[in-house]
Amino acid sequence: MSLPIAMAGTDMIGQARTGTGKTLAFGIALLERITVPTDPGYADMAFPGKPQAFVMTPTRELALQITEDLKDASTVRQARILTVYGGVGYEPQLDALTAGVDVVVGTPGRLLDLVNRRALDLSHVKVLVLDEADEMLDLGFLPDVDRLIAKTPASRQTLLFSATMPSAIVSLSRSHLSQPVNIRAEGHDEQTTVPATTQFVYQAHDLDKPEIVSRILQADHAGKVMIFTRTKRAAQRLADDLEERGFSATSIHGDLSQVLREKALTKFREDRVKVLVATDVAARGIDVADITHVINYECPDDEKTYVHRIGRTGRAGNTGVAVTLVDWADITRWKVINKALGLDFTDPVETYSTSAHLFTDLHIPEGTKGRLREARREEPKARERKPREARPPRNRTRRRLHNGEVVAEQSADEGASAVTSATAAVTGSSAESGDNDKPAGTRRRRRGGRGRGRSSADQQTPQPEPAQS
Repeated sequence: MSLPIAMAGTDMIGQARTGTGKTLAFGIALLERITVPTDPGYADMAFPGKPQAFVMTPTRELALQITEDLKDASTVRQARILTVYGGVGYEPQLDALTAGVDVVVGTPGRLLDLVNRRALDLSHVKVLVLDEADEMLDLGFLPDVDRLIAKTPASRQTLLFSATMPSAIVSLSRSHLSQPVNIRAEGHDEQTTVPATTQFVYQAHDLDKPEIVSRILQADHAGKVMIFTRTKRAAQRLADDLEERGFSATSIHGDLSQVLREKALTKFREDRVKVLVATDVAARGIDVADITHVINYECPDDEKTYVHRIGRTGRAGNTGVAVTLVDWADITRWKVINKALGLDFTDPVETYSTSAHLFTDLHIPEGTKGRLREARREEPKARERKPREARPPRNRTRRRLHNGEVVAEQSADEGASAVTSATAAVTGSSAESGDNDKPAGTRRRRRGGRGRGRSSADQQTPQPEPAQS
């Protein structure tokens, strides 16, 4: 539906459920409208090597995925595509821009940084694409998006794609799109979620959730499983717990560096791990084949987050299972989501890891436990005691020493007389020093009036003697 309009150069707003192929909807039109080095008219361009197409995405993972899809679509034309995002060095991106690129795909933060450095020139862009625009608004990228759009020419074609269209997106389209055509891939009365995804909602206790998840991972026909948590710490803790239980699991969240995030996603795509625990950073646009189950470990914040989370399964006509575990404190939040999406899970069933309906609904074999292997209990290592070394005998003596030499022994009488004479000498010297230091009269007080300790004779002024005739 959108290809003829997009290839004609008309501004467009595309809305469709997640997993219906929005990337190729703008990717094919984008590649058809640019001029690549293999085309005859490339040498006649005024500024060859400047970006002609510009795609903005909210997350790094989505930018990498769009780049891979565009490379697959441009196998014949060999378009030069550059992915720009933060968390990695500037040098490879700057070198690629210097050598020349045809399409730039990236996140708003690093794109704006390169524009401010004057390393990225957007004045020759023919096609501008905003993918998952509502998510960019939710993440606070709207000011950066406005600045980046202002760097592009007014004659550009603007394509806006997203699964949801809140009022802020309508305002954005009125500001930056010129007479856009609004295309909706389904009717207004159809549900937002993909019908091929079977949904289950259970009310579960937080301490029992790891046991429930462990049993779901062992269900029949369970392949790759994505588990979504609300916080980064919860994602890492759950991934570590599942690994301890014997499952091959990894995590992806904001606390990991970009290199580790890419490695974790690559291992999940290549079937080297079966379970990926992620925050909402991976919920937007990530397309991984053969995901059979999606588990919401915690209740999503709103209906849009719920739609994008469970949209990781049931893609491209495949079937999938979505399980949401709602804690007692999140019942009100879930009722709001349920009403907004028109679902039939107003009162989730109270469920535990041993509930019979859990095994029946998700086709979990009877007798399934929460561990594939017993936890490794490391016994404390016995402390190795070294044998005591033989010490040489110590030469002790009770004789008095002075500087290592034996002091001559004295008799008891001589020692007593020496002590007596020494004591008398000390006493005499103290008395003499005391007589010399004592003033003639009682010392007067330093502060106050007349001293109390002075005698009346000392206080009287001496009278002069009368002269003798």
